[in-house]
Formats: sequence, structure tokens, C-alpha cells
Amino acid sequence: GILSIEQLISRVGVIGVTLMALLSGFGAVNCPYTYMSYFLRNVTDADILALERRLLQTMDMIVSKKKRIAVAHRTMFQRGEVHNKPTGFWGMIKSVTTSVSGSENLSLIQQEVDALEELSRQLFLETADLHATKERIEYSKTFQGKYFNFLGYFFSIYCVWKIFMATINIVFDRVGKTDPVTRGIEITVNYLGIQFDVKFWSQHISFILVGIIIVTSIRGLLITLTKFFYAISSSKSSNVIVLLLAQIMGMYFVSSVLLIRMSMPPEYRTIITEVLGEL
Repeated sequence: GILSIEQLISRVGVIGVTLMALLSGFGAVNCPYTYMSYFLRNVTDADILALERRLLQTMDMIVSKKKRIAVAHRTMFQRGEVHNKPTGFWGMIKSVTTSVSGSENLSLIQQEVDALEELSRQLFLETADLHATKERIEYSKTFQGKYFNFLGYFFSIYCVWKIFMATINIVFDRVGKTDPVTRGIEITVNYLGIQFDVKFWSQHISFILVGIIIVTSIRGLLITLTKFFYAISSSKSSNVIVLLLAQIMGMYFVSSVLLIRMSMPPEYRTIITEVLGEL
């Protein structure tokens, strides 16, 4: 029926899985780009000093031009006080022509000031970006930075492999019968030729892996949503944001349960399938 659990969860799952795919795609691109030293451009102290010097020169030019505008305004004001009204026909023409030419010069200088201020903003942002890149380079040289760099390469290869296998599964309509942990343990045991209880350890490792996936994925979702809500929140939209967050968390949880089945052994996978239906 339309109001059955299977129908409702299937509709909620479509939105939730789409949201998970968007966040996973963003994370799969952003995380290696952030932590891998391969994507870091070479920034030296000389580059930063040169850009800061350009920024200071631009600020000096802005100050000097604004000083010229202020001096011109003061001069015009003083002339207006000394010569209250021009006398005679030629005096009126002279005052009009001088005021027009002076206003044109001031408007031209003001345009130059506006252009220089925009240039100073761009230079400031570029300087901040160079400082951030320099900090990332220094961080990549630490032990933790090297560790994250290695993880970046590892998960990049893993991501490409997952995309390849998912494409094959979609094209050939295949459904995995073995969870990744059991499959990996079986390959390792057969390759090394050691005695190992695959069934016992695969259950425990699978549940630990599922717990890590749930915790890290929900944490990542909350961090991403928090940044988004900080950008759009206000005193009037707080209730709407809380309601939207609750809806998204519900959809995300249902979608996580649907997708985590593939990381569990088949005997436990059927339990979730019985509850949610043949989705």
C-alpha cells in the first residue's frame, strides 16, 4: 500500500541517498585536495614579501590620492569663503569654468581611488591565501601531515576503485553477496596461507567498521550543515532551520541503514531487509 513502511522508506531513501552521494562526492574531492601535498603550490617567503610590498604600495597610493582630494576640497571651500560671489560677467564665466574643470579632476581621481581599493582587496585576499598555503606546507612536513598525505593517496585509489566497481554493478545488475570485510579477509588468508577463523572475525570487524562509518558520516554531515546554517541563519529563521535539520537527519539515518547493509555479513543483512522490506 501507499502508506506501508516499504513505500515510505523508499521515497525518503531516494532523497537521503542523493544527499549522501552529494556529500560523499564533495568529501572525496575536497579531502585529498586539502591534505595531499601533491596539490600544494610552492610558496616561498619571497613571494609573500613581494605581494605584501605591492599591497603596501597600493595602500600608499590610495592614501596620497585621498589626500589630494581632501586638499582640493579644502581649497575649493576656502575659495568659496573668500570670493563669495563673482562680480561681473567675466567673473561668472571664470568661476563656472574653473569649478567644472576642478570637479572633473576630482571625479577622475576618485575613480582611480576606487580602482586601487578594489586592487587592494584582491591583493589582500591573495596574500591571505599565500599565508594559508604556507601554513599547509609547514603542516605537511609534520608527522601528522605525512600521515594525512598517505591517507589521501590511499583513499583516492579506493575511491576510484569503488566508482569502477559501482559502475560494473549497475551495468551488469550485480548485487554483492559478500561484504567487503569478509572478502578482504578471505583474500588475505588465501594469499598468506594461514589458519584464521574468517566467519568469527569478519562479524566483529564488520560491526566495528559499520560503527566507524556511522559516527564519521553523521559527524561529517553535522559539520557541513553547521557551516551552511551559520551562513544563512538569522533570528527569524532559527525554527525553520531546526526543523530542516531534523528532517535531513532522519533521511540521512534511514539512508545510512539502507546502504550499510552492504557492509554487513549476509545473515545480519537479512534482518534489516525483513524490517525495511525488499528495497
